[in-house]
Formats: sequence, C-alpha cells, structure tokens
Amino acid sequence: MADDPATEEDSMSSVFRPPIIRSALGVLDRSLFSKTVNLAAAAVADRKKISVWRQKLLEDKTLISQERITGVVPHPDQALASLGTKCLLLDPKIKAEVPETWTPIIKDGVASKELGVVSYDLSLDYDYWSYEDVMKSLLPSDLRDEHDSIPSGFNQAGHVAHMNLKEKYLPYKNLIAQVILDKNPPIKTVINKIAQVGTESEFRTFAYEVLAGPDDLNVEARENDCVFRFDYSKVYWNSKLEGEHRRLINIFKPGEVVCDLMAGIGPFVVPAGKKGVFVWANDYNPESYRYLDENVKRNKVEQYVRPFNRDGRTFTTEAADLVYAASTNGEYATTRLSGREKRSKHPNANTAEKSRQIQEPQRIPIPPTISHFVMNLPASAITFLPYFRGLYAGREQLFSPHTNTKLPIVHVHCFAPKADDDTALIEICERISTEIGVTMKLGDIENAHEVTVTEVRNVAPNKEMFCASFRVPPEVAFAARA
Repeated sequence: MADDPATEEDSMSSVFRPPIIRSALGVLDRSLFSKTVNLAAAAVADRKKISVWRQKLLEDKTLISQERITGVVPHPDQALASLGTKCLLLDPKIKAEVPETWTPIIKDGVASKELGVVSYDLSLDYDYWSYEDVMKSLLPSDLRDEHDSIPSGFNQAGHVAHMNLKEKYLPYKNLIAQVILDKNPPIKTVINKIAQVGTESEFRTFAYEVLAGPDDLNVEARENDCVFRFDYSKVYWNSKLEGEHRRLINIFKPGEVVCDLMAGIGPFVVPAGKKGVFVWANDYNPESYRYLDENVKRNKVEQYVRPFNRDGRTFTTEAADLVYAASTNGEYATTRLSGREKRSKHPNANTAEKSRQIQEPQRIPIPPTISHFVMNLPASAITFLPYFRGLYAGREQLFSPHTNTKLPIVHVHCFAPKADDDTALIEICERISTEIGVTMKLGDIENAHEVTVTEVRNVAPNKEMFCASFRVPPEVAFAARA
C-alpha cells in the first residue's frame, strides 16, 4: 500500500522541528535546542554548473524547501570545500545511502559524474527556530487550544511588547517573555497587563508587570509616516489599529475640517495634519493631551492640528463653534508649492519670476463647518451621541440646500458580539438610534438616516470592534441646544 502523502509530509516537516523540552518553569536553556539533521546532498563536480543543477533539482522537487535554510552549502569534506566544491541540499526523503530514493534526474547526474550524492549533517540551534517553534517545544501540549495556538500576539509600542496573557499561561510568563526578546530584536521590554482596560481607568491606561527587560515605557513609535513619543504607562496606544487609522485618514480630504473627540496622542490627527487636513483634536486625559501637543509640534503640523484637553461631550458643540469662529475670523494655513509644481503652473516664466513665485506662500482658509467627527472610544463612544443635538443650531444656512456643504459624518467606534449574520450590525444601529434620538438603519452612509458599519478587528473570541459611520441627521444638528 502506498504511503499516505499527508502522513509523509508531516513526517518530513517533523525533521525540522526542535527537540521537545520541558524545562523548569522560567528557565530557558538555549543549548538544549541544538539538533543535527542528517540529509543527503548533491555534490556538483563543476562549480560553474551549480545554478544549472539547482534549477533542475528545484523543478524535480528534490531540492530542500525549508524556511531559513539555504540550499547551497560547502562540501562536507573539508579538503573539497577548500577547493570551492559546493553541494545542494536535498529533500529529507532522499537518502544518500539508499539509491532507491534517488529520482531519475539525480541518477542521471550521478551516472554522468556531474553529481555525487553524499551525506550532510545540518546543524541547527536555538537561533534557527522561530518563536512559535520554541514555544511549542517548551509549553505542555495540554495548554494549547483546539487550533494548537500559543501565546504569540502582543501590542507593540516602540521597544515595548505588551501582552495580555491568559491565566493558564501565567506560570510560564517569564519564559514566554524571554523568548519574545530573543526572537524580536526591536523589543527591549516585555510587559503583561494585569487589569482590564476601560474598567479600572477612565483614560484606558492599565496596570502592568514587567516580565523581561528594563521598566522603561518611554517609547517612540512610528506609524503612517509620523513619529510619536509618549509614556506608554500613562496613555492609550494600540499598534493593531494602524490600518483603521489609515483607512479613515484616507477618507479625509485636504482643506476640510475633522474633529477627533478622543484623539489620544494623535494617531488619527497627526497624519491627517500632514495631509493638509485641519483638525480640532481633543482628549480628556491630561497626559494624552500633553503628548498630543508634543507630537503635533514634533511632526510640524501645528498649522493644521489644534490640541484641546476637554470632556468630549461638551467639546462636540464647542468644536463646531470654534471652527466657525476661526473661519469667520479669516484664519488659514500657509503652504509653499514646490519648484516643480510652480514651474508646471508657470512654464514660461523666466528664472527671476520663477524664484519669486516659488517664495509666494499659498493661503488655505479654514472652512466654516466640520466634515468629520471621529470617536475612537469603543467601550462608550456611542453614549456621547446625545451631545450632537444642536450641533449647528441656527446655522442651517451653512448647509444644503443653501450651499453644497453636507452635514458632518460621524465615525463612532464600538464593540459588539461576533455574529455570522447582520445581527451585530443591526444592534449597533439600534444603540445609535437610542442615543441620538432618531431612528437609524443599516445601509449606505449617503442615504438619510442610514449607517454604514465597518468591521475593524477581533478583540476576543466572541467580541469584535466596529466603526459605524453616518451623517448627523438634520433634526439633530439643527435642534435647539439644551
């Protein structure tokens, strides 16, 4: 009976698995991971034909195919190696001492004396194995779930890896942290959260313990072409939201106004400012406000981003008033066109005229209305929606049909249970309806009283983060303020 291909493949891959090591808790002996794998190698007689034979064996599917292992190695015989003789490592199913395992291509190469099949001892050590390899070797198999998973996910803030370990892994927490340091060179400190964000701190900060490295949480993170510096123990930061930050930033248009009610240290607003978007950026946490202000200056977007330290509820209508006042006062940002842009606009100008034109600043006026509100406080942001009532009370003339300007879009982040149908999305719309006082239904953001709900990421096995986007209904925006 022929061998089961799946069984054979699993057997071959097991050759490159590390030894099973069940060391004492918290003790990492890297020397125990050394392993020698006996392989066959095709010694190529003519050094000039290495690439030719490599291609033949690759097409023949007999060349070794294993991550992080080079297929071309010096001949195991030192004398021949010193002469520059090279070998091509072969798939583990090829045995040097068993010609029956050789393919016709290999046999023809041996017959023509272009190849020789020799044994090759491949030495592997701790540095070769991946984090997943090492952890599966160290952790008892009964700790893994039905997907054979291991604790590998962490939120990275600069040089800090922030883990949220399940209780069953806590006895191995220092061991896990040490392997993370070994396998992720940029990481210098590993911490573990010991309380739930949003339950013990209104500012989404958390209690933590240092598992490895120095207790230094002053970090520098780079995201969306911007640099952010902050004390990770005092503010909220989640590197897993970079894609969501980018998604909304791509929606914002240069020259329009965005209000971020829960701006944190600026992951939405600083890149938006670089894009030429005006932003009224608010955060209730004094520490977040301090780092927001610093990051605005560090990334040189002061002309576009204005930081505030207010309660997001009261800042909703305050921001609308401040933007209107700034526009009425004629406030603006200035920018300069590059030389190439100027020359394209004035191709016939002489050198002196071009120089004068290049120095000419361009004024970008602040518009009178806000185009987008961002509310990234998923545990409670929906409860802030009642404060949009009266957002533009008495200023109907600023919007359609009196002008071409539409009412602002609100992007409110929230959590909801995971579901295979639209149940969670409908439930989000119902929550929005309750808070804003107007019935809102799932649909297209450009249709009145409809909400577009976008899935952002999984946060737990049965919990997801979403972003619900909708235009402020006229009966809310133009209602009398309380």
